[in-house]
Amino acid sequence: MKLKKLDWYILKKILAAFVFVVVSLEMIICVLDWVDKNDDFIENEVPGHLIRQYFLTFIPWIAGLLTPITVFIATVFTTAKMASKSEIVAILASGVSFRRMLIPYLMAATLIAGASFYLNSYVIPDANKFRIAFELEYLKDPFYNTDKHIHLKIAEKDSLEDYIYLYRYDVRRDIGSSVSLEKMHGTKLVDKINARQLQWVDSTKRWKLKRWQRRQILEDGEVITEGKELDTLLNLYPSDFGNKDRMWETMTMGELNDYIRLQKSRGADDVHIFQVEEYIRYMSPFAVFILMAIGVIVSARKTRQGTGFQIALGFVIAFAFIITFVLARAIAEANSMNTILAIWMPNIIFGGVAMLLYKTVPR
Repeated sequence: MKLKKLDWYILKKILAAFVFVVVSLEMIICVLDWVDKNDDFIENEVPGHLIRQYFLTFIPWIAGLLTPITVFIATVFTTAKMASKSEIVAILASGVSFRRMLIPYLMAATLIAGASFYLNSYVIPDANKFRIAFELEYLKDPFYNTDKHIHLKIAEKDSLEDYIYLYRYDVRRDIGSSVSLEKMHGTKLVDKINARQLQWVDSTKRWKLKRWQRRQILEDGEVITEGKELDTLLNLYPSDFGNKDRMWETMTMGELNDYIRLQKSRGADDVHIFQVEEYIRYMSPFAVFILMAIGVIVSARKTRQGTGFQIALGFVIAFAFIITFVLARAIAEANSMNTILAIWMPNIIFGGVAMLLYKTVPR
């Protein structure tokens, strides 16, 4: 379909308003973040170039996080201003239907949602690798792995499955205690190694078992061997026991999918949190369309209260969406209901609101 001058007019105004809202919110948030963290920067003697790099990665992360909300605010701002100048009335009076008027809004939403999905899935996670590492180094307390009774599946080949059990893992020394390595054939144990310690040797990129005992179960009996130290190669790395706080934010979509498959094969407990992040990345672009539709509907009618009232109403709805999204994410992470349904709950609720409000728009 060929775009008309009216379409280009509305499209340019929406995109310009979107950029304005994003830049304005970024400036406010960055100033507040600087004020909040400045004492930590001074206390930890953080070099200036690292602080600059931190904010260069912080800015796109915030922009990606707030995209649905900034789109909504920009839509309300643009449409309310057009309505206050009677431009909406003139457009509808000229024979253009409200549905036809929505086409440039749909195009703007498509451009923003597509760019947002690409950036949140592939560009921003790479930037987050520095941001998260910076925060863990200078802004967070030192990490200590407090997990106990760690069970992992580390290999599967030719009907044989390898499992590892550790009572505890010390991330400061890269040492696991009370270790058990088991090789299973179905439900039958065929090989087992118990050791007092499992230590990572960085020079060889291998693990070293200390004070170990091996029990090999054969058809005609058992073979038991033991020793003080034994080098072994495992499909396991110290990073598997490291700080995974917001680790999902540092993964591109490909890395996230690979990690989810790996953790599922190991039977890990934390795979659910990474699936939540994956579902949110797919959900967010649709939120852009829904919130833009609501923004047009609530601000298309000229009111006696003026543009300020409509913009204020827009902020109230945006705040309600944020609360719903935070609640939905908490429910999904708690695994207290179907994860996909929980993540899509804001879109379902506000999609229903959009359809109800559509009946009230000027024709």
